[in-house]
Amino acid sequence: MYKPSDEELKSVEDWFAQYDALAERGEIEKLAGLAVFPMNLATDVPGGFAAVRQWTREEYVEAMREAMGGGTAGLGMESVRTPHFLSPNLVFVETVATMTVEGRRESMHYGDLLVRTPEGWAFQTMAQGGWGHGWPQATRG
Repeated sequence: MYKPSDEELKSVEDWFAQYDALAERGEIEKLAGLAVFPMNLATDVPGGFAAVRQWTREEYVEAMREAMGGGTAGLGMESVRTPHFLSPNLVFVETVATMTVEGRRESMHYGDLLVRTPEGWAFQTMAQGGWGHGWPQATRG
């Protein structure tokens, strides 16, 4: 198993600090600049099975504008992230995030696959349950 150095762990923390700051301000285009496209998504269809698809940059921007609106500022977002390095260039980061929405605390559990590029880390795959409303369920073969 690959054991990351303290510097590698810090590089992932720093990447997420940049991502979080952009998300807070609702800078969706700049968030898209931190990704590799096409982006893979894995989720599930409520009451069904898994659903997968790929997004272009344009589809990502549209979906994030809808999901984030003007940004995450004011939501009291707290995230606990656990990176699982698969190699020096691949890290799957598991996140438990808690935020306040209309006075209620809500939690989310999701994962992102970050890939190392010449420009630094970029996210390439998002996995989170519950996004598959209206998506066709995955089939094998």
